[in-house]
Amino acid sequence: MAKLIQRITGILRRTTPATPPAPAPAPARAPQAPRGRHLQYEPNLDGDADPGEIVWTWVKYEDDPSQGKDRPVLVVGRNGRTLLGLMLSSQHDRDGQRNWLALGAGAWDREDRPSWIRLDRVIEVDQDGIRREGAILDRARFDKVAAVLRADYGWA
Repeated sequence: MAKLIQRITGILRRTTPATPPAPAPAPARAPQAPRGRHLQYEPNLDGDADPGEIVWTWVKYEDDPSQGKDRPVLVVGRNGRTLLGLMLSSQHDRDGQRNWLALGAGAWDREDRPSWIRLDRVIEVDQDGIRREGAILDRARFDKVAAVLRADYGWA
């Protein structure tokens, strides 16, 4: 009986490969930080939208993306041809609402109404989708927006 067990064990050893399992394949791309998380301030009223400028573009409604409206957007960054922005509103009921920050009035609004900026929704727009440049947001107000984005929303 012992000889039979040795014989079976020997057969099993010869048919079982001694090589370790192959490592899992590496991901095709290393994970990157989410888009829209690196703030830039580089305004230049040259006809192209740049970070730090408020521009006008079509923004889809969240509850019905088949509709939207032309509205001002603060450009806060860029990812290739894609601009990363935050939309503005002149509706007074935004004052004090969560995720909205008061900006005050500026040249982007023809009626010089105060504006609020929405901090929790990043708008991605192809650079050719900008309808017109509105104004440069001054550095102090941009820095105020940037400080809140860094402290409360995980931006760099």
